[in-house]
Amino acid sequence: MSPTSSLPQHEVYALRYGAVDRRERDNFLSPQAADAHDGPMPLDFFVWLIRAGERNILVDTGFSAPAAARRQRSFLCPPDEALRHFGTQVDDIHDVVITHMHYDHAGNLPMFPKARIHLQDREMQFATGRCMCHPTFRHFLEVEDVKAMVERVFAERVVFHDGDEEIAPGVWVHHIGGHTLGLQVVRVHTARGWVVLASDAAHFYRNLQIRNPFPAIVDLMQMLEGYNKIERLADSLDHIVPGHDPLVRQRYRRLPIEAVDVHVLHEAPQTC
Repeated sequence: MSPTSSLPQHEVYALRYGAVDRRERDNFLSPQAADAHDGPMPLDFFVWLIRAGERNILVDTGFSAPAAARRQRSFLCPPDEALRHFGTQVDDIHDVVITHMHYDHAGNLPMFPKARIHLQDREMQFATGRCMCHPTFRHFLEVEDVKAMVERVFAERVVFHDGDEEIAPGVWVHHIGGHTLGLQVVRVHTARGWVVLASDAAHFYRNLQIRNPFPAIVDLMQMLEGYNKIERLADSLDHIVPGHDPLVRQRYRRLPIEAVDVHVLHEAPQTC
């Protein structure tokens, strides 16, 4: 691992592109371990932009408009449009990290034809192997997204990873598994230290806090051990950013861009 003093200090932004209403009990494997009341607990959908100088890395590509319509999700802003409002064009994205192949993280790959795609070996196995013979697992993927990834493989645009690897100075991918076979989180060096973009290793802060996972799981033990790993990777609990929690928008400063909801993750949270 590179000495911290020599690493770039990246900017990291959460770009909200969608949302869906849910009940609290639907977001925990063991509802009795959540709060006694069953109030609203919606999900936000984000992609994350990492910047250092002229290098731009996009973490996940969101869901497509057709997938949003089929699954009755609010589609607030396509990722390419969100990036344009932010001053970044799709051709400015050098690397795309796909944390896993679920529909809300791996859609829209054709938007980024010049980018290198970073994916865990085990996630490609998950998305194209025997797991997809089971509707329970297949429900969370879109076949068009899987086809698009296969096309990128044949075009030599995919970089496969087996575990934990540095993809750029100060940017690491770390295999977690649990939610899917090849789920990976992204660890980024910033001015405030090492930030972990947890993606679906922790949908909500509370999944992590009470060790009660979101119920979409391939391997429960990996999921629970993953909580320990991401806590070790981050400089503190305040350096962990969950994948779908609306509290992210409360805790981190919003940029004054009216057309898209962008929050600054390389600055300390405003509230705890």
